[in-house]
Amino acid sequence: MKWGSFGLVHIATLVLGAVIIAGLYLALRKASQRVKTWILGVLSFSGIAAIIYNLLMWGSPLEYLPLHLCSINALLLPFAVFTRNKTLGNMLMVWCLGALAALVVNMAQAEYELASWTFAFYYFPHVLEFGIPILLFALGLVEKHPKYIVRTLVITMLIYTGVHLCNVGLNAYCIANNIVDYAGEVIQVNYMYSIIPENPLLALFKQLIPYDYWYMYMIVPILAVYLSLVYLPQILKNRKKSAV
Repeated sequence: MKWGSFGLVHIATLVLGAVIIAGLYLALRKASQRVKTWILGVLSFSGIAAIIYNLLMWGSPLEYLPLHLCSINALLLPFAVFTRNKTLGNMLMVWCLGALAALVVNMAQAEYELASWTFAFYYFPHVLEFGIPILLFALGLVEKHPKYIVRTLVITMLIYTGVHLCNVGLNAYCIANNIVDYAGEVIQVNYMYSIIPENPLLALFKQLIPYDYWYMYMIVPILAVYLSLVYLPQILKNRKKSAV
């Protein structure tokens, strides 16, 4: 059975992902901080396992470098869990959205067979990459604070800029050295979609700002609104304290 995109099977897997995250919360909510940390920490390595799988499986490592937002999330997630670093933990509240997007907007993966390692190494790591940052706050392992909003946005866009420079450099290298993929076409990477929009929302961004790299800055106000909603209880609480 194939995964499909926005069919019954795909929707069922999204529901299952929510159940997995909720189940982890219910299973760990009364556990000690040590147990919570170790269980989430061990699970957080699933993303790194998926990165290694993709680098080895497809025979084209330049196209599977960990330079998408969800891959960067995966690399840093174990460190965030075991150190309970506040800055990193708060930043992952944005970066985990990359994993959610990878699960929802799955058109490129719609042909995956459910009973395959390819699906398993894609689906379960992305579920955990989305869920674990949320669980860090829900289980009281990291403190959520609105002071990290600006820092999160700035660091995210700096990373995006670095990834775009990697895209430009890698694409120039592949053209200059005729580095081809399995189909015999010159490899051209598009990490963090800084060059080509790969879904309707990003295509709309590029219609509004028709320039590589710059069009993705349309995401900044959206992320700012998202973070404002995430931190709204803390923002209101801080205002009440200031008013007293």
